[in-house]
Amino acid sequence: MIFDYKAVSAEGRMTYGRLDAINLIDLEMRLKRMNLDLVTGTPVQHRTLFGTRGVPRPELINFCFHLEQLTRAGVPILEGLTDLRDSIEHPRFREVMAGLIEGIEGGQTLSQAMSEHPEVFGQVFSNLIRAGEASGRLPDVLASLSDSLKWEDELASHTRKLLLYPAFVASIVLAATFFLMIYMVPQLKVFVRNMGQTLPPHTQVLFFVSDLLVNYWYLFLAIPLAAFLIGFQLVRSNPLARLRFDDAKLRLPVLGPILSKIVLSRFASTFAMLYASGIPVLESIRTTQDIVGNRAIRRGLERVEQSIREGQNVAGAFRDVGLFPPLVVRMLRIGESTGGLDKALLNVSYFYNRDVKESVGKAQAMIEPMLTLFMGALLGWIMLSVIGPIYDVISKIKT
Repeated sequence: MIFDYKAVSAEGRMTYGRLDAINLIDLEMRLKRMNLDLVTGTPVQHRTLFGTRGVPRPELINFCFHLEQLTRAGVPILEGLTDLRDSIEHPRFREVMAGLIEGIEGGQTLSQAMSEHPEVFGQVFSNLIRAGEASGRLPDVLASLSDSLKWEDELASHTRKLLLYPAFVASIVLAATFFLMIYMVPQLKVFVRNMGQTLPPHTQVLFFVSDLLVNYWYLFLAIPLAAFLIGFQLVRSNPLARLRFDDAKLRLPVLGPILSKIVLSRFASTFAMLYASGIPVLESIRTTQDIVGNRAIRRGLERVEQSIREGQNVAGAFRDVGLFPPLVVRMLRIGESTGGLDKALLNVSYFYNRDVKESVGKAQAMIEPMLTLFMGALLGWIMLSVIGPIYDVISKIKT
């Protein structure tokens, strides 16, 4: 059970936070081990439908940065975590920090304590911390994690920009289409038909579509929504459907190549960070399979892992699978032969990251005129269908 607590430190400072405990007595004992005296404790019911128990990425970036500075200055981990816990305002992260402190006080290492919070510290995070503890380079690993999280935040911003902007413009176009078809066209239809003129085919088609939208508008809204919900549930519950959906995303005309570059950039950056921290190649590839977020590319990485197990080199395995273009495979081959595979992977990540930025800009430049042309064609069709019969009547009156 999660409790919201108010406690007092030994210095008399009031502290607020959240902590997992069996009951109030257990909560009080846990706070005692943290040198805090319980004042009040209230159970918290977490929402599970739309709520999340994760921690925002900026909080993790600040955590890595400050813990790196503290460990580099020689401050013990336990003291550093205690200072960070008292300075964190995010309630969920404060709760996690309290759990880390309790785990370390119970004899765990930092990576072991982090592995008990997989919703906050993922497998990659925990593995890197464990490698840093084993090699004595924990401050360097924390600095790499901070840089990687900043890069991921920037990459997420590019992804949102790529997806949200077209969705926003398309929503406006659809709303305008519904308005024209449901409100304006029916009014013009009455006027045109009262003229007694034989309507041309394109005008009849316009009025037919307008009648469908007016009489069955709820179907035009319900059918796409139902299809989306059914497809979403199918993709979540059926691994084969998820694989085909992920593969179809990569084959989209404009968005597919960009999404592929985003996934491969994330893979290359994470793989480089794991390998540079001393984690073996096979374990690094296996770990990155869980963070790419695409089943089709994950299946390719599984084939890469199998090929390396069978004795093939890294560059050859990626070449045979076809995940990377020849230029990137050449970079991997050079990095592998010179012993600088991590630097080669970072170059791959930089290559894709720059390409993603340029591709997002080009995609936006293409999508905006395409939607403008669609809107112009729709308006032209409506105007031609309505004004055409009126012009014919006026022409006959003049003659």
